[in-house]
Amino acid sequence: MLLVAGLIATTLTAAFTGSAQAAGATLAAAAAEKGRYFGTAVAAGRLGDSTYSGLLQREFDMVTAENEMKIDATEPNQNQFSYGNADRIVNLARSQGKRVRGHTLAWHSQQPRWMENMSGSALRSAMLNHVTKVASYYAGKIYAWDVVNEAFQDGSSGARRDSNLQRTGN
Repeated sequence: MLLVAGLIATTLTAAFTGSAQAAGATLAAAAAEKGRYFGTAVAAGRLGDSTYSGLLQREFDMVTAENEMKIDATEPNQNQFSYGNADRIVNLARSQGKRVRGHTLAWHSQQPRWMENMSGSALRSAMLNHVTKVASYYAGKIYAWDVVNEAFQDGSSGARRDSNLQRTGN
């Protein structure tokens, strides 16, 4: 879905600023001409779709795992880590010369069952362990991380989101 939205937005932009061919041979090339990158969220389960993979390979120079690096995917059981689907995305991207953005180390949503009812120092310790293990595993392979995702409530209040992660302290 995000891949399609990104393509539509970029196509509309190209229509208003000239043809995509005039700006570059691919969307990533057109972005690079302006000192930018062109990335997309990638789902490991879609990598077998030749149209999806073809667009990914041809048009983008950075990828972000859609759900495969979130806490429930990388640590489904406490201190038991699983990187298979995230590795598929990272390895494919790197083999194609693309940068990878890690998404995400801490989030109030998509927590594994074992974490949902944790709080205080136990949760803080579990999160520090999670962040350390996952970031260490991907050291040198990930260009940048979304460390904390959606820490603030939706809307314009600027208030911190009320979640078990926020209640661990600063």
